[in-house]
Amino acid sequence: MELQQQNPSILMLPWLAQGHISPYLQLAKKLSARNFIIYFCSTPINLDSIRKIGNVQVESSSIQLIDLHLPSSPRLPPHHHTTRSLPPHLFPFLIPAFDAAKPNFSNILSTLKPNLVIYDFLQPWAAAAANEQDVESVMFLTTGAAGISSAVRYFKNPNMEHSIQEVELNKYLLQWFGGTENGVRNKDRFLECLERSSNMVLINTSRMIEAHELFISKEDMEEIAMGLELSKICFIWAVRFQGGENTALLGGFSKRFEERGLMVQRWVPQAKILGHSSIGGFVSHCGWNSTLEGIINGVPIIAMPMKNDQPFNAKVVTELGVGIKVPRENGKLKSEEIARIINEVIE
Repeated sequence: MELQQQNPSILMLPWLAQGHISPYLQLAKKLSARNFIIYFCSTPINLDSIRKIGNVQVESSSIQLIDLHLPSSPRLPPHHHTTRSLPPHLFPFLIPAFDAAKPNFSNILSTLKPNLVIYDFLQPWAAAAANEQDVESVMFLTTGAAGISSAVRYFKNPNMEHSIQEVELNKYLLQWFGGTENGVRNKDRFLECLERSSNMVLINTSRMIEAHELFISKEDMEEIAMGLELSKICFIWAVRFQGGENTALLGGFSKRFEERGLMVQRWVPQAKILGHSSIGGFVSHCGWNSTLEGIINGVPIIAMPMKNDQPFNAKVVTELGVGIKVPRENGKLKSEEIARIINEVIE
């Protein structure tokens, strides 16, 4: 793997979720265009997906895909070394397995000798490994600044006044940073990553960077479907089901919508679709990449946040006046409200 290097090199290590890998890959492309050599490091199952969809010129001179092997175990075999389609009961095993990859990561560092490591929010061990080899490291956050700044302020000053009511803030932060893996709270992992970052933190704000894999419940999906029917608006609906395809449910929806709607159960070029002149609104859970793409393309957002940073991003959307949030009733979406907000935005 060792190469003769003329240009500075960067080793990038995102968290094992597609919503983190995508913005890291977009950043890699931007950096490689500025003559940096990029070593893009992840598990083989994640890198195989990149190779299959042709996201990069594989093994090109500027972007190299570097396999990071996690320790395999009967409960978490290599094809589960990713959050994609990972059964929920296996999630508690993924972070410990990632932690256990530090020796392999250290070997990669000593072989490639990069000038910089860019790492994600759950792996302070990556920054520690870089420091042990006198390599600078910087954290790159794929979420928005509003949610991150609120989280940091709350963790460090829990008694201060915050932009979101305290009960709501506690709930969202527990969803986002709750949990303890390998005896370390995820909140403390994040704060250590923050402290170890060399004098700066990179945040996903670029128009060219796309970005937690979340799945809506069957009940919410039914309400969205009925809301779209009631709205009488033509639409494209990119939908994913946890654990893979749900042909029966998708087929039922498609039959109902064949006159006005197109449903697809695969990756779609979201930014390209939003840039089309016929698009008048964007129903979004307000993940940060989607929020950016909606704003950049001038498409008003119908916000349906679920958890993690999404409520913070939805607040940004409403305060900027670039979208409207769909109200929930006892935490549940209602088709009539969805249709009302869609028509208010479109008209």
